[in-house]
Amino acid sequence: MSTTTTGQPIPSSSPLTAAPPGRISLAEYEGWIDSGAIEEDAPIELFEGRIVRKITKGRRHCASSYHTRRALERILPAGWHVAPEAPVRMPASAGLPEPDLSVTRGAVDDYEVRDPGPADVALVVEVGDSSFIEDRRRAAVFLAEGYPEYWIINVQDRQLEVFRRGSAPEVLAESDVAELILDGDPVGKIAVADMLPRRKAD
Repeated sequence: MSTTTTGQPIPSSSPLTAAPPGRISLAEYEGWIDSGAIEEDAPIELFEGRIVRKITKGRRHCASSYHTRRALERILPAGWHVAPEAPVRMPASAGLPEPDLSVTRGAVDDYEVRDPGPADVALVVEVGDSSFIEDRRRAAVFLAEGYPEYWIINVQDRQLEVFRRGSAPEVLAESDVAELILDGDPVGKIAVADMLPRRKAD
């Protein structure tokens, strides 16, 4: 998911105008959400203590996200769910990003009063069409935070980039398969091609 540091004027009614220079804490940001000062569908998120604006997704991005969600759900065992664009907590680095997809423990209703964190999420997935530098940088931040695995679906080059804690990054071609790992155990395989937008007919 592409993001950019927001340069838009912030309404005077928002507590962001009173925030001190530098990093914003996760507690502050969550407090603004709970109070309604930040609207539920606001196109922003917190990452590394900074408010960043989310970029509108293109059609290929949306198609890849849809295909990937369906592919994950086909092999996901009971006790897990795929959350699309749901917030995940990053307490150590002051973040509350909303990745394209996250494979999360339990049911959706388990997170009515809190957002999942590193202990709850087995996999974070971002679809990339042009934002690879930022997505790869984010991979390192997520892994350092304690998230076990981070995938970048590289739509442009039609490949999957896999980042796991304690392992070197791996690039899988369209003809390869990716392994879904939950709590350290492999539970199924997904063809990389099944996560990509369909090829146009010649």
